[in-house]
Amino acid sequence: MTEYMTAAEAARRLGVKPATLYAYVSRGVLTRDKAADGRGSLFDAEEVERLARRGRPRRPAGTADLTVESAITEITADRLRYRGLDAIRLATSHSFEDVAELLWTGQLPPASAPRATEPARGPHAPRSLRASRGARTGREAQGATLPAPAGAGPWRATPAALAAGRAAQAALPAGTLPLERFQVIVPAMAATDPLRLQLDPAAVLADGRSIIAGLVDCLPPVGAEAGDQADLAGRLWPRLCDHRGTPALRRALSAALVLLADHELAASTLAARVAASVRADPYAVVTTGLGAMSGALHGGASLAVEAMLAAASGPQDVPRVVGELLRRGERVPGFGHQVYRVGDPRGVLLLDLVRRAAPKSAQLAVAEAVLAEVRQKSLPLPNSDFALATLVRVAGMIRGSGEAVFAVARTAGWIAHAVEAYAGPGPLRLRAVYTGRPAVSDP
Repeated sequence: MTEYMTAAEAARRLGVKPATLYAYVSRGVLTRDKAADGRGSLFDAEEVERLARRGRPRRPAGTADLTVESAITEITADRLRYRGLDAIRLATSHSFEDVAELLWTGQLPPASAPRATEPARGPHAPRSLRASRGARTGREAQGATLPAPAGAGPWRATPAALAAGRAAQAALPAGTLPLERFQVIVPAMAATDPLRLQLDPAAVLADGRSIIAGLVDCLPPVGAEAGDQADLAGRLWPRLCDHRGTPALRRALSAALVLLADHELAASTLAARVAASVRADPYAVVTTGLGAMSGALHGGASLAVEAMLAAASGPQDVPRVVGELLRRGERVPGFGHQVYRVGDPRGVLLLDLVRRAAPKSAQLAVAEAVLAEVRQKSLPLPNSDFALATLVRVAGMIRGSGEAVFAVARTAGWIAHAVEAYAGPGPLRLRAVYTGRPAVSDP
């Protein structure tokens, strides 16, 4: 019979802080189980003992660990949970707006219900967010639940913010990618908000809704449809695609927004959280996140997958495309993940939704040929970047749409982390290990 330790006991045995213990879980070094009452974590005593005898795990070359306590997202070797709820289930049962509110407040909106087009999966009601006491806001937040959205209705930016954001991006050259448009839209919107430095939770969440709505509504439409639907996924579609698309593909877009809404302390979220820790306003937090996510090793990865899929004239051309990548010393984009050891669950679901939505798509056939080619080489499993780029190609979206979907989605996570950071003690400061020239005495 397996013997278990509590988190406190396991941390004591390993001689680490609780935050480091959970970092081991995120990296797949330790596994954990839920206590019977669902309120705590249990660790296999034998596994903890083996790790204690072996010593603390070394970080892989080129990586660094920073542990920050957070109640937002939990990542394990094969699972992603938002506030304790399975993100994969949420992606097929709730809207992006509902899930953003869950990330921000710890609760799904009271009127939220599973979509009528999907079987009701009945996730348990999430626990309230236990926020840290915030000196900045002065609120008694221990054990408190963050405020629910004020008023019903679709998310909208103010007319002044929309006018500023649209004018800023309209000045950019034709062919500018959506992500590059976002990087001027957000600062332009910020300039219209004189109260943006009001950092109490209700104000921050109001800014979050406005920023996300502005990102979508300030993009120029590429399709004939005006994009005046109530939900954000419906408004985003005609700004990325020149045709209506099938309901199934639109549902896949909605699911992608949910799946990419947060991913713990990924690079862009860490950057955004550092900005929030020094009390940068929500617009500046999002601008910081957009800058970090544009990197080719982060949110920009889907653009590389789009290019790879577009380079193949058909499934028969895939071996040439993949071979040329490898010949140039490049990796095949969209495969492998630093955290998930048995496959990215977000990619698995999104690929499944795209397959069901357009099983006869020629673009899907190219993606399937890439998967088969990579499988022959025993390379890592596909990740969410590959699945997102496949959705973009199958749906016929404009170039760079994967980055746009990622940015809109991840803004929800950046705002959630900003709320936590605003309630924290102050600046989040990393320290460097100096490896430069030794100190010398003055001559």
